[in-house]
Amino acid sequence: MGAYMTIYLAAVNLLTFYLFWSDKQRAKKEKWRIPERTLLGLSLLGGSAGAWFGMKLFHHKTKHKKFYLGIPAILVVQAVILMYVYF
Repeated sequence: MGAYMTIYLAAVNLLTFYLFWSDKQRAKKEKWRIPERTLLGLSLLGGSAGAWFGMKLFHHKTKHKKFYLGIPAILVVQAVILMYVYF
């Protein structure tokens, strides 16, 4: 895996993690929320680890089936793809 891919994955996971935190803060203050499609889309684009950690750490979106089932499923698929590419 190249340096660009590593940088990309780090950036998309940090962004996704941050957006889960930000959306949780906005939910507490009853402000405008980040669309679920944005959170799921970033997860599909490689940010599933950041999403999973954000869900667990902030207890956010843990009751939504598409998140508590979807994010781990995306993470597993992406991990298998990375292992295939790397090894």
